[in-house]
Amino acid sequence: MNKAGIIPNLTRENAKDITIKVIEQLQKLNIEYILPKDICIEMNMDESTDDIYNKADFIIAIGGDGSFIHTAKNAAEVNKPVLCINAGNIAFLAGLEANELSKLSNLFMGEYNIEKHMMLDCYIEKDGNSSLIGRCLNEIVVARSNEISLVDLDAYCDNRKINSYRCDGLIISTSTGSTAYTRSAGGPVIDPSLECIILTPICGVSSSDKSLVFRNDSIISILKSKNNKNICLSLDGEKSIEFADNTKLIVKKSTLHADLIKIKSDEFFDVLNSKLI
Repeated sequence: MNKAGIIPNLTRENAKDITIKVIEQLQKLNIEYILPKDICIEMNMDESTDDIYNKADFIIAIGGDGSFIHTAKNAAEVNKPVLCINAGNIAFLAGLEANELSKLSNLFMGEYNIEKHMMLDCYIEKDGNSSLIGRCLNEIVVARSNEISLVDLDAYCDNRKINSYRCDGLIISTSTGSTAYTRSAGGPVIDPSLECIILTPICGVSSSDKSLVFRNDSIISILKSKNNKNICLSLDGEKSIEFADNTKLIVKKSTLHADLIKIKSDEFFDVLNSKLI
């Protein structure tokens, strides 16, 4: 933990001010820090690098949950932990709030824990060949794109059919993502330390269309009816991919996990009560 990589989302209103305060705290602690080149240009600073994930010992992400998810997935590729500092609204993944930056000293005294968060690998299979299209920390959504109509989707677990859904779409999420879109769609809130896969229909026609929770080693597959057009896949809200005919979506536990730095002693349900209830 000798060198911090700082990645702020400067589209957030308070992110620039928080970034400056984080840098001031690191300077007081005599901790080296680096920032991406584009951020340094915008903030008129010199501590830039073009390979922040490899050159830093850990990453400080400043923004909201979307920023944290993007940063954590990139950091997972090189096995680096991430401390999330809230410059957004709810920010469930935040390790510190903007008024708690003095606690950064705990990090360099070894007074912290690393929470490992399960991710999902998402594949598209066509003609028996599958290719990885991305990873999710929260969820992958299968839904209509630009048509106001229901979609027909068949879901399978370990090659056994679960159900045929007529709905606005399906959400396949981790327990980390259970407080995000899954919760808004009526799914369960699950402690992120419990590794599982959650399947939640969005506005299903049938009254029996409820969330299902599967073991973390389950393989979930989704097929669409040939009558459906303009269905897309969205991974953590970051990219939208066409769900083409004669293809299958396959989702399973990733070989990688996101490491989030936890400095405070509050538990998951403390955060839940303070931010949602």
